[in-house]
Amino acid sequence: MKKDLLSVADLDRAQAEELIEQALVMKQGGMRCLLPWRSVALLFEKPSLRTRVSFDVAVAQLGGHCLYLSPQEVGLGQREPVSDVARVLSRYVDCIVARVFSHDTLVALAQSATISVINALSDLEHPCQALADFLTIRERKGGLAGVRLAYVGDGNNVARSLALLSAMMGVNFTIASPRGYELDAATASIARRMAAATASRIVLTEDPVEAVEAADVVYTDTWTSMGQEAESAIRREAFARFQVNSALMAHAHQDALFMHCLPAHHGEEVTSDVLNGESSVVFDQAENRLHVQKAILAQILIPAD
Repeated sequence: MKKDLLSVADLDRAQAEELIEQALVMKQGGMRCLLPWRSVALLFEKPSLRTRVSFDVAVAQLGGHCLYLSPQEVGLGQREPVSDVARVLSRYVDCIVARVFSHDTLVALAQSATISVINALSDLEHPCQALADFLTIRERKGGLAGVRLAYVGDGNNVARSLALLSAMMGVNFTIASPRGYELDAATASIARRMAAATASRIVLTEDPVEAVEAADVVYTDTWTSMGQEAESAIRREAFARFQVNSALMAHAHQDALFMHCLPAHHGEEVTSDVLNGESSVVFDQAENRLHVQKAILAQILIPAD
């Protein structure tokens, strides 16, 4: 049976822990040719730096072949139906890695494909990013259970995946967002149910200082995601007091990490001194995308014994 990774919720705690630990082993142990003669299609509707390069290199390091398909080449749902694209690619390659505007497109791909589909970003979630982030925290903090993660900003796809993975792994997650931009109620409800099993907490607030108080990790993301450019002026005004700067970081633990999934708008959601400061691990996060994605590909494409 094929395995898909569309959401963090497609994993259980044991699987998430295994992925993170396997990624750490792969990072420390170098390359292994685990996927000889396997082909992976990168089907992207959005531009990308980290996601495209890390997946391409991950496939190569595992001994496979990667094929990038741009929006102009495929035209998902425009040039031809999503279902037809999924069926055609299923005859050529072993896995589809899709970066899409709408999560519905991702679901449609998975429903029609007879091969595995991996979410490389949708408007709903970004599971590969969250797993790489937790690998970074695991490296820097020595573990995950009981860590206090404060997210300051938009309740977007990255925030959703972080909330779900935090609840699953026993991390205390607090998100501070302006009214109207908070984490959606459905995700918060699912995360809280999951958190009950790991004795962790999921907290929503409109106060960034409250969120960051005594935090082990402070995380932010861009205020305006791709596809929201028309809202940028409104969003800058709404998020003005949610900037992560040295004054806000002073409320966190002295050894708190600063995280950002990148790309960052210097001087907007984060000041340059924080982004480039000693607490920042943003480029460790970017590197760890490669190692987590190797672990994901290996788990999905290597048949269980």
